[in-house]
Amino acid sequence: MASSLPDNPSLEALAEEARGGQEESVARKYGFNGWPALVHYLEAAAELSVDPSRFDEHAAAPADRFCALATLRYDDADAPPRRQAATELLRADPGLAGHHVWAAAAAADPRALTALLRDDPALASAPGGPYGWVPLMYLAYSRVPQHDSVRAARMLLDAGADPNAGYLWRGMSTPFTVLTGVFGEGEQGPRRQPRHPLAADLADLLLRRGAHPVDQQTLYNRMFRPDDSHLELLFAHGLADAGPGPWERRLGAAMETRAQMWQRQVSWAAENGFTDRLALLARHGVDVSGVDPMLPRMPDDPNARDADGATALHHAAWSGDLTLIRELLAAGADPTLRDTRFDATAQGWARHAYQDEAAELLNPDR
Repeated sequence: MASSLPDNPSLEALAEEARGGQEESVARKYGFNGWPALVHYLEAAAELSVDPSRFDEHAAAPADRFCALATLRYDDADAPPRRQAATELLRADPGLAGHHVWAAAAAADPRALTALLRDDPALASAPGGPYGWVPLMYLAYSRVPQHDSVRAARMLLDAGADPNAGYLWRGMSTPFTVLTGVFGEGEQGPRRQPRHPLAADLADLLLRRGAHPVDQQTLYNRMFRPDDSHLELLFAHGLADAGPGPWERRLGAAMETRAQMWQRQVSWAAENGFTDRLALLARHGVDVSGVDPMLPRMPDDPNARDADGATALHHAAWSGDLTLIRELLAAGADPTLRDTRFDATAQGWARHAYQDEAAELLNPDR
């Protein structure tokens, strides 16, 4: 089963929690079958865990600051202004990509990579930069305009870069891999955490060069919207029946099982009316029997609230669904209502998600 450890778990903190002979109870609480399994995971995670938010960008050298600003770090700081700041750094100093291999990868600059790898080919697999990642990770998670992403990725792979490289975000047991970065998206929405502009081309290259198609974090990040292009590509490379991947072998029972992975996908698709996805999953042997998808429809009360006080208009604004916003407004949805969690209007949700068109549509002065 998947573990449910807190962010940035430490053996010291959990040992304190387990004082008085509670080791087995604490281990089971966090999804492990015993204390030794929990300790084994924590020892592995200590070498693989990265918390990008702990990096001090303001005190960093320019090349490291560029890498940090250019890349998705999967927290609520991900936003277009960070990537714009990285772009401006590179514009102000065009030679910045040549300062080190991680900056060259983030900029996907083949000329800089050629010079650096010619002097030391082992740099293609060297951890470093602000997050201690290998170069291919910076390329995959970067969202600044890149010189030639596919060529740069091919250069790194030819020099020995691991297509299955990744890290454990704040010690979480589902790895964020190179593929995860390329496919992008996630809980913060597609404007804050966009997919790589060449996601399909890069993912195909990585998969052909040995990236394992069962990437649990990719499936999670991309499940929120109805587009299935990631699933189609991963299925074409063996997602349905691939054997254990390198991360599954490394982390073992700490990762969610395949059954749990598929159940999450089926449940989300059913709850959100993604009938095309359910059909795609079924065609590839995923059990969707007994699933009754909730088909989208206009709510009887356009101002009905969910458990967090949000209305259908809030959710349409977050996703940038302009057609639905117009339909809800025409049906009497009140754009001045605020949710109870963030105390924000639907326009506030749109602004936070950088859904500029939706925010303008909801502008009270419009």
